Amino acid sequence: MRRLLLSVSGLAVLLGVVAVNALPPGTEREISQRLQPVGSVNRAAVAETAAAPAVVEPLSGDQVYDQYCSVCHAAGVGGAPLFADTGVWAPRIAKGMDVLMDSTINGIGAMPAKGTCMSCSDDELSAAVTYMVDAAQ
Repeated sequence: MRRLLLSVSGLAVLLGVVAVNALPPGTEREISQRLQPVGSVNRAAVAETAAAPAVVEPLSGDQVYDQYCSVCHAAGVGGAPLFADTGVWAPRIAKGMDVLMDSTINGIGAMPAKGTCMSCSDDELSAAVTYMVDAAQ
């Protein structure tokens, strides 16, 4: 029986199989501390942060113009009235702000609705129209 055990253990060593219960270095307490998570998630704080609405300041008229309107109005793309061109803007201004805002919100000719600023509020669009009208007067 003893010879059989030696043969089996000798075969295990030859095959590279070592049946040893190896423990990592350190006491049980040290090992436990190393296995602790690095941090934790406070689910209540995550939910509160996710629920808090982001405060976004409205864009000014010149900001809306610079980001959206200038693409066409600076060069007259698609027949857009050029920025600060009094002669081209005068007949449009004469129709009144309600007509200008209707064209801005719903689009006119080649100009798409809201001039591509789908995230702009009506107040922001009104500020942009006012900015362009003031530049043309």
